[in-house]
Amino acid sequence: MEKAMIAMSGGVDSSVAALLMQQAGYECVGATMQLFHNEDAGIPREKTCCSLDDVQDAKLVCAKLGILHYVFNFSDRFRKDVMERFAASYEHGATPNPCIDCNRYLKFDAMVQRMAEMGMDYVVTGHYARVEFDEASGRYLLKKAVDESKDQSYVLYSLTQEQLRHVRFPLGSYTKPEIREMAEKNGFLNARKKDSQDICFVPDGDYAGFLERFTGRTYPAGDFVYRGEEVVGEHRGIIHYTVGQRKGLGVSMGHPVYVTEIDTAENRVILGENSDLFSDSLIADDVNLISVPKLDTPTSVCAKIRYRHKEQPATAWIEDGLLHVKFDEPQRAITRGQSVVLYQGDIVVGGGTILSK
Repeated sequence: MEKAMIAMSGGVDSSVAALLMQQAGYECVGATMQLFHNEDAGIPREKTCCSLDDVQDAKLVCAKLGILHYVFNFSDRFRKDVMERFAASYEHGATPNPCIDCNRYLKFDAMVQRMAEMGMDYVVTGHYARVEFDEASGRYLLKKAVDESKDQSYVLYSLTQEQLRHVRFPLGSYTKPEIREMAEKNGFLNARKKDSQDICFVPDGDYAGFLERFTGRTYPAGDFVYRGEEVVGEHRGIIHYTVGQRKGLGVSMGHPVYVTEIDTAENRVILGENSDLFSDSLIADDVNLISVPKLDTPTSVCAKIRYRHKEQPATAWIEDGLLHVKFDEPQRAITRGQSVVLYQGDIVVGGGTILSK
């Protein structure tokens, strides 16, 4: 019998993932990552994941299923590979997606390592995505969930072939209402538990406040510069701003203006018109390919430049280790630090971290 380690957050999705794997005949154990102490930050349990309450919820579901439950303390790794990377990226004027780093370094690196150490075969999560093996290419494919409104393939693009071989996403063929119904039928206490929202360690959305507390640093004020030339005001510190932002600037110019660039070298925030936010190309680094081994010739794809972005037709190729994407139509607010993910139909081609536009 094959053995599956279920990464359990305490939420309904990972709980039903455990149920489905057990029903499919796998020998299952539950495993919850302890990443940091939410209560120390006064964070309500429904706002995030991996709190002590969430650990208890996961433990109770495992007890109901009759499977063992483990808690792995990955807080040091989470701080180093997620929180510190997030802070450093923001300090350099980029806007990162820490959920991608959490998947990359914790769920599908640290957990896969722990799975192997325990003599198990698979790591299973409650992500809405699918993994299939393609006989023709000999490669594992990452595919969108059947329910595209819940699809999470975007945040999984960094998975390697070796990791995909040891990963299962049993929810990929279901809708969220179907998952909650299964949880209720099986008497799970978290059947109606709210989904986690925002960034788990910044649930109030105050990124600047988090950064000041986390780094112990203050970030000096500097100039707002309109279209790179005219000084039009003073900003509160670059960590308070991101590309595309219009609200909360505190600058009155008689018409809406937007953050178009963050110049960390000169401690300037560049403002401009909405039209200045559009670009038809980008360059990305830290590239990972999934469906193909290389991308050295221009290839037709659809590309997403942020999690909630609707993918757009484009041409993509890799040159000198960098991913180049040329969109058919200009896209708004291509943002350094975010990820660009390439698709062909429901298949993830690969992706990378946006370096410039």
